[in-house]
Amino acid sequence: MSLQRIVRVSLEHPTSAVCVAGVETVVDIYGSVPEGTEMFEVYGTPGVDIYVSPNMERGRERADTRRWRFDATLEIIVVMNSPSNDLNDSHVQISYHSSHKPLPLAYAVLYLTCVDISLDCDLNCEGRQDRTFVDKRQWVWGPRGYGGILLVNCDRDDPSCGVQDNCDEHVRCLQDLEDMSVMVLRTQGPAALFDDHKLVLHTSSYDAERAQVFHVCGPEDMCEAYRHVLGQDKVSYEVPRFHGDEERFFVEGLSFPDAGFTGLISFHVTLLDDSNEDFSASPIFTDTVVFRVAPWIMTPSTLLPLEVYVCRVRNNTCFVDAVAELARKAGCKLTICPQAENRNDRWIQDEMELGYVQAPHKTFPVVFDSPRNGELQDFPYKRILGPDFGYVTREPRDRSVSGLDSFGNLEVSPPVVANGKEYPLGRILIGGNLPGSSGRRVTQVVRDFLHAQKVQPPVELFVDWLAVGHVDEFLSFVPAPDGKGFRMLLASPGACFKLFQEKRKCGHGRALLFQGVVDDERVRTISINQVLSNKDLINYNKFVQSCIDWNREVLKRELGLAECDIIDIPQLFKTERKKAMAFFPDLVNMLVLGKHLGIPKPFGPIIDGRCCLEEKVRSLLEPLGLHCTFIDDFTPYHMLHGEVHCGTNVRRKPFSFKWWNMVP
Repeated sequence: MSLQRIVRVSLEHPTSAVCVAGVETVVDIYGSVPEGTEMFEVYGTPGVDIYVSPNMERGRERADTRRWRFDATLEIIVVMNSPSNDLNDSHVQISYHSSHKPLPLAYAVLYLTCVDISLDCDLNCEGRQDRTFVDKRQWVWGPRGYGGILLVNCDRDDPSCGVQDNCDEHVRCLQDLEDMSVMVLRTQGPAALFDDHKLVLHTSSYDAERAQVFHVCGPEDMCEAYRHVLGQDKVSYEVPRFHGDEERFFVEGLSFPDAGFTGLISFHVTLLDDSNEDFSASPIFTDTVVFRVAPWIMTPSTLLPLEVYVCRVRNNTCFVDAVAELARKAGCKLTICPQAENRNDRWIQDEMELGYVQAPHKTFPVVFDSPRNGELQDFPYKRILGPDFGYVTREPRDRSVSGLDSFGNLEVSPPVVANGKEYPLGRILIGGNLPGSSGRRVTQVVRDFLHAQKVQPPVELFVDWLAVGHVDEFLSFVPAPDGKGFRMLLASPGACFKLFQEKRKCGHGRALLFQGVVDDERVRTISINQVLSNKDLINYNKFVQSCIDWNREVLKRELGLAECDIIDIPQLFKTERKKAMAFFPDLVNMLVLGKHLGIPKPFGPIIDGRCCLEEKVRSLLEPLGLHCTFIDDFTPYHMLHGEVHCGTNVRRKPFSFKWWNMVP
């Protein structure tokens, strides 16, 4: 980026100027003109390209091809492409002529010193088309785009440090540098030039609150060598030339994209002429680079699982054992939060969402801590935050949250194409209310954060009909070997009534639900006949089905789904305080670990020695190559209005697709 640089020449004495390699300098020859001047000639030493621009229509021509008629509208442009070896080692000479004089009326000389200055970062991200010449002031999305990428350095690489890495102005350990982006200032030209010129690295006060810069001022294997020079209250820094032609800086993000922050951050270096003691330094040239802060990215249940989290509480030993066995089959690491840390809060899905951040040089997981703040509230920060595991949270200032702010109400679809637009990282799904209604919604700060990430544009679904109010109560996604590579599972009262009607028609109307539920006197068995004759239950489930059908149409439209992409899972609901809750364990609220599914055991009617609900689910999912394991969560979870998915959480492998290659 070049400032408007105009140099005026004088007849009285030679003029000196500094130009930057590849940057145009306009030479003003009209300020001091000998009387009688009608024409002029311009010549330069080798390495100096001179052009004359007669007017906008004709463009520019090389100046040394002919004598030019003197016209104040002409513009003389000088360009040098190679840095000088010494001060004033090139020059431009202008001779003024009259048709009445055989010799020039006068000469003006402009001595030039060329310096090459460039502020650079990794513009050509992995997988993008190589670009030799790009506008570094821009950040362009897509496979043909360019621009630097910053990670929010929100992990804690030094376990002995009490805060996240980007919460202070120090490099605590060398591993911390791996989470930063490199920015390089290169200068070529005579060293003597910097006796009375200086380079200043600077940014805006707005950007200084969102990123910070460390200058390498010594041996790179020493933490003390990294001087904090920009960020927080520091907006400019005069760059000393420690390493001659090249100075290295490390840049870290402080804030994720959010309301009022697009994620773009600019840094500039300006060459200042400080040769005149009577005046303030004047700018000669500014170069700029733009970074985009990498978004926080969610992972759908169809991605490869890496680690499963579950809480151990006083009455869920068998449940934890079943999850552990499923994790073993799927080849996942298992992390158990002990009761001393969870204080009997078992809803680890509601407490946090596990995603990641990615730059060309580094990828690491980041936990998004929900604002629900139950007894598990310290677990994400105290136990998950650590080396190469970041942390972020959003809480409303007034701390007013509802059940919808738990992250069972935060899911993401697999990659989809909808309405002609690709979503290679899927779309976030959050639960709210019907358009225009005044019911419960996710708190504004969380919605603002999710929308600002841009790469997984959220879709808001209708969940206020549910007592708990989470999207995972009526939908989930499982991998599939065909079609779009997945199926969306939707809870379906209609499918359940149809199944029960079929079983009654076959003579199994007396088969009982809830047989075998252990140690819970609050549960009474009920037969298929009783279910099908309960008009209140039937009518209420018609209402529930209409709510799910509303969401079905939204999901088909916003995710580009067809009916063949959806599987209806039999499920009934009951009413409590005019809101819906699962009548039997909610089958879609499952744990998906690759091909292994941990499904709530429904305790459905036993027919020919088998649960007909389990058999129906198997018949729907096992043809996709999936393995169904039914986990008894009745007493420790279902009776507390949650299921298997609510009580577990999964860290998954990041997408292979790089987010910067998409076009939001």
